Amino acid sequence: MKYVSVSEMIEIEKAADKAGHIYAAMMEAAGKGLAELIHERYGSQSGMRVTALVGSGNNGGDALVALDYLIAWGWAAEVIFLRERPVSDPLTKRVADRGVKLIDFFDPAQPPINLQADFAGSDLIIDGVLGTGIKLPLRPPLDLLMGKVKEVLEGFENKPIIVAVDCPSGVDCDTGQTSPVCLAADLTVTMAAVKAGTLQFPAYEYLGELEVVGIGLPLGLPEFDRITREVIEKEWVLSRMPARPPDAHKGTFGTSLLIAGSEEYPGAAVLAGRAAYRIGSGLVTLAVPQGIYQGLIKTLPEATWLVLPEQGGGISAEASDLIKDAIHKPTACLIGSGFGTRSGTGKFLEKVLQIEGLPPLVIDADGLRLLSGIPNWQKKIPPDCVLTPHPGEMSVLTGLAVEEIQGNRVGIAEEYAQRWKQIVLLKGAHSVIAAPDGRTKILISANPALARAGSGDVLAGIIIGLVAQGLVSFDAAVAGCWIHARAGELAEKNRGSSAAVLAGDISDSIGQVIPRYKNKPAR
Repeated sequence: MKYVSVSEMIEIEKAADKAGHIYAAMMEAAGKGLAELIHERYGSQSGMRVTALVGSGNNGGDALVALDYLIAWGWAAEVIFLRERPVSDPLTKRVADRGVKLIDFFDPAQPPINLQADFAGSDLIIDGVLGTGIKLPLRPPLDLLMGKVKEVLEGFENKPIIVAVDCPSGVDCDTGQTSPVCLAADLTVTMAAVKAGTLQFPAYEYLGELEVVGIGLPLGLPEFDRITREVIEKEWVLSRMPARPPDAHKGTFGTSLLIAGSEEYPGAAVLAGRAAYRIGSGLVTLAVPQGIYQGLIKTLPEATWLVLPEQGGGISAEASDLIKDAIHKPTACLIGSGFGTRSGTGKFLEKVLQIEGLPPLVIDADGLRLLSGIPNWQKKIPPDCVLTPHPGEMSVLTGLAVEEIQGNRVGIAEEYAQRWKQIVLLKGAHSVIAAPDGRTKILISANPALARAGSGDVLAGIIIGLVAQGLVSFDAAVAGCWIHARAGELAEKNRGSSAAVLAGDISDSIGQVIPRYKNKPAR
């Protein structure tokens, strides 16, 4: 699924129209796709009734087209116009010819409108009042009408299902701001691509589930194809997962070296190591400070261990000699989880980065804070490392305020991925993975179950385990991010509440979430 701004979507539609796929054809495809999705999800019972809230623009047109198809498939329907449409509108005539009741706030000949009564028999509301191009605040009388609709719907004990067309009416699809009268949807069906503002807050809280339907864009349309921002989809993740051949041995699935831990954060190494194993790494080696080794060894008996010299509870600079001897055996290396920020550990990191022939790296957590203290660090790390900052760590690396980063998460991740020539995974609600070549993937996930100490260590472990099995770094970061989010959802379900989820629960849920690996027969 492409991820676009409002202006990009307008440009795409103009280009399609110019190429011969006219706006009416796009609306027909969009409306039919909307109807098919509604009927598939909610049309299992006969006698379902739908009310379409219709505005003057394209979203209202999409709703009217969808209504026409739903009527043909056995739905009862009515239309409420909250904005004026031309008398000659062919779509209005199309549903009127079906015998649909038309309720128009702007028709003085109609009797007083009773929304309470009109909504009472509706199983489903299609919200097609406003589209992606609106700017706030809403003006009278629309704000008053929308406010009345919202008040009436919220007054029902059994509220109808609300399906938004493209976006809930009252969302600014560039900024993510919302009107006070915005209707919260159970399902948002967006057309052709995900609109960037809908994944920002507070707009995201109004979306409900999100689905995309096509509008019949011509194949090879340059304005669409050049969009390199995409939402992560399950099918994409499935296509990247490593095979699990029946004649495999542990070497088939790679070796993950995790340099992690300190006196304050001993569990980070184990959380990351267990996640690397859960995702399929054949062997996991944990390189930890000597002082925490004895306390950890029984917590992950499957691992092998590299005991590092320590200084003041953290890894000392001299430990780089041991890493230099060990670094060429693993197929991937994670560095930084639970490091702490001691100067000696910072010197250790700087020395490690001077080692020639490093395997693919994931740099996480305090490793990023220490990295920022190394002069010209951008030139000292190998290309296509995976950097996994949360907004606070991104602030340290860039010098930007957290508020500025959060206000432009996608743009900031992309800018610094290209500037540093590294893969940047900016964590948080709707994590962003940006590659230096311009590719960007956005994760649709905002789940407090992941807002837990150690959750980032699990994510880093998943990513390094995938890299160890042969995935290129960008694919590993994207797939790992998606799997981590789904594991958090499952852990929440198993524990009964997001508040009860621990990082270890996320790790333990990985095996139930990851798509089935393709088994390749032995040859």
